[in-house]
Amino acid sequence: METALTALVGLFYVVSIYLMLSRHIIRVLLGIAIFGNAVNMTIFTAGRIMREVPPIIPEGQSALDGVTANPLPQALILTAIVISFSFFAFLLVLAYRAYQELGTDDTDEMRIAEPEGEGLPPLGY
Repeated sequence: METALTALVGLFYVVSIYLMLSRHIIRVLLGIAIFGNAVNMTIFTAGRIMREVPPIIPEGQSALDGVTANPLPQALILTAIVISFSFFAFLLVLAYRAYQELGTDDTDEMRIAEPEGEGLPPLGY
């Protein structure tokens, strides 16, 4: 199971990096969302995946007997999902506002700070 999840996480990283290298803002945003999911799944896989034994210490013992899943990464992932969703919503609104203002979602055409008629800025000091 962990091998299959590791392959899936690797696929998520590849797809997200491919999308983030695109010229269109929507693809970049989808790449960022998939990258966040890949990071969450990496943390989840690193915390061991077992469903047979719950991570509960029985009464009268100070430690668990067998190997169990680590509950800390799972709790951290729940927090990370909320944060990544709110970050994605903010970026989506920001991209929509930029599209309304500029009329394009192509990053090469979003060069307001560098007008076409002027020369290049100084490249050295």
